[in-house]
Amino acid sequence: MTDSPSRAANARTRATGLRLLDAHNLTAAYYTPEGNRVVAVDDVSISINEGEVLGIAGESGCGKSTLGAILSLTAREPLVVEGGTLEVDGKQQRLGPRAKVQRTWRGSVVSLLPQGAMNSISPTMRVRDLVFDVMRAHDRGVKRSEALDRARDRFEELGLPARALDAYPHQLSGGMKQRVVTVISTLLNPRLLIADEPTSALDVSSQKALIDMLLQMLDNKIMSGVVFITHDLPVLRTVSNRIAVMYAGKIAEIGDAEQIASEPRHPYSAALLGSVLVPEPGFRNKRVKGIPGSPPNLLNPPSGCRFHPRCGLAMDVCTKEEPPEVGDVLRFSSCFWTQQNPGTPVPLDRVIPSEEATMVETDRELADQLAGAEEGAR
Repeated sequence: MTDSPSRAANARTRATGLRLLDAHNLTAAYYTPEGNRVVAVDDVSISINEGEVLGIAGESGCGKSTLGAILSLTAREPLVVEGGTLEVDGKQQRLGPRAKVQRTWRGSVVSLLPQGAMNSISPTMRVRDLVFDVMRAHDRGVKRSEALDRARDRFEELGLPARALDAYPHQLSGGMKQRVVTVISTLLNPRLLIADEPTSALDVSSQKALIDMLLQMLDNKIMSGVVFITHDLPVLRTVSNRIAVMYAGKIAEIGDAEQIASEPRHPYSAALLGSVLVPEPGFRNKRVKGIPGSPPNLLNPPSGCRFHPRCGLAMDVCTKEEPPEVGDVLRFSSCFWTQQNPGTPVPLDRVIPSEEATMVETDRELADQLAGAEEGAR
C-alpha cells in the first residue's frame, strides 16, 4: 500500500486528547494439559485516546492476538486472564480468574473483529440471519425488522450494497465478506474495536477498501477508537496514530507511527523494520535482513531482556536485569542501550551484523514491477 501519507496524516489529526482506554498490568497465560503455565501477555499496560488507532506489531507468537482477546473480553480456556484492569470512559472492569465480566461490555463497550473474520459467517446462513442472531444475543427483545433496518442503514452509510444482506457467504468476494463482518461487529456502536489481523487474507485493493471504511467509521463516530493488530508494518504505518511493538509477551516500544518507522528506539523494532520490504522510494537498493534466531520459548523465557539472545547491541546487564522503560507513557522503549544513548535511533547494522543476518537481495524485476505499479497508482 503506497498511498499512505495523506491517510496516515488524517489518522493522526483525528485523535483527541481525551482518554478512551487505560489498560493496566494485563497478564494472561495458557495452561497445557500437563499443567505447564505459558505466560503470553506479561504485565502489559497501554492507553488509547478518542479517535485514535493503536497498532500492535510483532512476530507470530509475540502475544498480539492474546492481548486482543483480553481487551475484547473474549478470552477462553486454555487461556486464563490472571490479572489487570480495563478502564473505558471512566468505567472500570477488573480482570482475573474469579473476576465477573460485565456482559453489557461485550459488543457495546468493546467489540472484536476476529482473526479469520471471513470464515466467521456460517455458509448455511444468509447475512441477514447472522445480523439478527448477533443483535438478539445482546438484546433478547429486539425484533428482526429492527435489526435488519439498523444493518441496512449502516450498510448505506458506509457505501455497501444493502443487497448483500440477502446473500450467502459464497456469493460475496473475500473483501466484501470482511467488510460485512466488520459492520456486523460494530452494529452496537462499540466504544473500542479490536481488529485482529483484519487485512491479512486480502489483496492490496481490498486492504485499502477495508482501511478506508474503518477510518470512515471513526469519522462517523460509529466507534471511538481501534486497536489494529497485524504483522504487516506497512499497513500499520498507513492506518495507525501510534504503534506498540510486542516481543515475547511484553511491550518493547510504543510511539508515534512515523517516529517508530523512521527512528526506532528498540533493537527489536529496528530489526522488525529491517526485515520488511516496503515499496517506497529507494527500495531498489534495500537489502532485507532476516532476524537471526527465533522468538524464545515462553515456557522458559530468557532472563533479563527477552530479545538479548538475538540482539547485536546486548550488554552484560541485558542478560541479567529487566530493561527500564525509557521515555513516557506515549513514547517509550524498554532497553538499556536506549537508556545509555538517549535520543539516538537504533543502528540496524549493529543490531543485526551482516555476517549474522539472512540476506535477501531485492529482485530487480520485482522491484521494477512494483515501481511501475506505484507510478500507475499516482
